[in-house]
Amino acid sequence: MKEKLKKLFAYYAPYKPLFYSDMFFAVLGAGVTLIIPLVIRYITNEVVYFEADRARQAVLQLSVVLILLVILEIFCNFYIAYYGHTMGARMEADMRRDIFGHYQKLTFAFYDNQKVGHLLSRITSDLFDISELLHHGPEDLVISVIKIVGSFIILLTVNVRLALISFAFIPLMGAFAFYYNGKMKKAFKRNREKIADINSQIEDSLAGIRVVKSFANEKEEMKKFKAGNDNFVAAKKVSYKYMGIYNSGLGAMTTLVTVAVLSAGVLMMLSGKVALTDLITFLLYITNFTDPVKKLVSFTEQFQNGYSGFERFLEILSIAPDIKDKPDAVSVDEIRGDIEFRDVSFCYEDQTEQVLHGLSMKVKAGEYVALVGPSGAGKTTLCSLIPRFYEVSEGAISIDGIDIRDMKLSDLRNHVGIVQQDVYLFAGTVMDNIRYGRPDASDEDVVRAAKRANAHEFIMNLPEGYHTDIGQRGVKLSGGQKQRLSIARVFLKNPQILIFDEATSALDNESEKVVQNSLEELAKGRTTFVIAHRLSTIRNAGRILVLTEEGIAEQGTHEELMGKKGLYESLYHMNFETP
Repeated sequence: MKEKLKKLFAYYAPYKPLFYSDMFFAVLGAGVTLIIPLVIRYITNEVVYFEADRARQAVLQLSVVLILLVILEIFCNFYIAYYGHTMGARMEADMRRDIFGHYQKLTFAFYDNQKVGHLLSRITSDLFDISELLHHGPEDLVISVIKIVGSFIILLTVNVRLALISFAFIPLMGAFAFYYNGKMKKAFKRNREKIADINSQIEDSLAGIRVVKSFANEKEEMKKFKAGNDNFVAAKKVSYKYMGIYNSGLGAMTTLVTVAVLSAGVLMMLSGKVALTDLITFLLYITNFTDPVKKLVSFTEQFQNGYSGFERFLEILSIAPDIKDKPDAVSVDEIRGDIEFRDVSFCYEDQTEQVLHGLSMKVKAGEYVALVGPSGAGKTTLCSLIPRFYEVSEGAISIDGIDIRDMKLSDLRNHVGIVQQDVYLFAGTVMDNIRYGRPDASDEDVVRAAKRANAHEFIMNLPEGYHTDIGQRGVKLSGGQKQRLSIARVFLKNPQILIFDEATSALDNESEKVVQNSLEELAKGRTTFVIAHRLSTIRNAGRILVLTEEGIAEQGTHEELMGKKGLYESLYHMNFETP
């Protein structure tokens, strides 16, 4: 826990002046609340016995002092509320930057086992609770300690017996709070997990809303949501039970303090051991040391929320990317595109069975290679190893004779362009989505790339041309249009190595023809890997590799493989369209 708190406090470092000023005004405000009852005691103990004119003058002067103290208290409260929250918001932004930046570093292997809703909750609700803790935590503790200790010292000087009676309840409150803190911590952690589950379910349902509606499964989605929601309520009920016991118990104890002081004070007053003015002072100060206890109650709730959120935050930051640059990784500005696989084996981290085993092959720069074979043979996996989306389990892959693990990751991926079947377009304009291929590209470069991808014509027919908003994931465009935008994006990137992952398999014949022309234009002079189920995509390939679970079963041109009367011919007749 010590190390975690050290990491938590590290976020104060850039805002030390703001933090110290916030603490200063918190201390000053707490001091003011301690002084005001002393002024009132002075008036009731001393001033009322002055002669009339002197008393009137003293009351007026002390009233001005009290008003000035109230104004000072208002300013202190405003400062810690406004500037303290501003500091908290900035620290929250710093944490959000750190966790989002870490998300960008994590690999496919991580995202294969995560739900987006869970990751989202760590960057939204968790961080808000942490920022509230970072802002309110220190000042609430400082204010509470000053008020409790200050009140105790002052009351001891007034009447020792009454002071001891007043504070006899503090150890009991502390023990009570300590016990239920542990209970609440576990309950709040469960709450976090349940709300993350709900976020994940909502994200999944909304992302697939078209599928939901096409199957008229709205009621089914509501059932799933209700199950998650009910689990969340059940978890909340447990935490609220402990919170209810906690709050009501401490509330009762603070009331008992007032009852005990009042009863003992009246008895002592009747026996002449305490003055009425001192009893009034005690009753005024009871609020001053019971309110901090109530503040500590809310602080413990804040601490449980914020600290459990910070633990989840650290869980993500502690996950080291399994694919990263070596310390001596080399920069690669230009490549030819010669690729070699040497005894490459691969299996996913949660599986023992290998997807690829001892695969070796060479692909020359500019060569057009098609990959075919049954599902599960490792075609997509093989292509995913080239840009190091996954790391080879055994063997090595080299480009131009350099092991890809020795290259800087950003340089490697800048030289690889991918066009997938499931095109992902971001919310925004056509221009924004094409420019994603090269963020520093000019408008003219974007238009030129669109023309080469056969996308310019349909873009100009959109309501606002290149500045048309295409909606979330490009829902306002057809499949062929989205595919051509993704090709334009790769044209703009201008990589030397291309991967077409079943890029036309989801398109109708007319759209496929247009997209295929764009792909062939893009592939000219580049090392190209094509994963496809349609003959139109692979017929002109310079080399076709037939992959099975055992590795490369056959290779050659379309005509050569058809002449062999082997596995390729069988797959051709089973899965491919005839010309």
